[in-house]
Amino acid sequence: MRAESAASTRTEQRWQEPTRRLRLRWGNYIDRYLIGLLLIIGGGIQLSGSNDYAPWPLLIGTIAHAVGWSILPARGWRRIVAVGPGIAQIWLLLAGPMAVWAFSITYVCWLLVRHRPLRSYLTLAFPIANGFILPLFFTEYPGMPWAMLISMCVFIGAAWLARALATTRRVAG
Repeated sequence: MRAESAASTRTEQRWQEPTRRLRLRWGNYIDRYLIGLLLIIGGGIQLSGSNDYAPWPLLIGTIAHAVGWSILPARGWRRIVAVGPGIAQIWLLLAGPMAVWAFSITYVCWLLVRHRPLRSYLTLAFPIANGFILPLFFTEYPGMPWAMLISMCVFIGAAWLARALATTRRVAG
């Protein structure tokens, strides 16, 4: 009987993204999340299209990437902290597949901006491992599209695993 009353007093609340609970000063959550994500990814793609003869994609991609981080729903300081390392990461990727380890930088920024708990940072092992394994198979820049595709799949999978770890609750005894 006592266990039943303790169980009934504990209300099981459905987990919600921490960033969804924030009071936003402008815009709505879904718009800011989707547009921010689009600008982050699109800025990286734009930047990768640059070369010595076409430097404009560097500027456009860098600005789009920075704006994307800046509008994601999160506490302001988290967004500001993510901009610099995020830009550094996309510039590092210009070196080719040997630099896919740099996705680890953006992944930490993603966890920070998404307000993930400390236990979620265990999933950082996947982008780091990806950064060591992929350069064994892709060494030259022509292999970059495959390296990027695989790295993005690892990133997304790790991010979903981090979200799953964030949703787990400790049972009070």
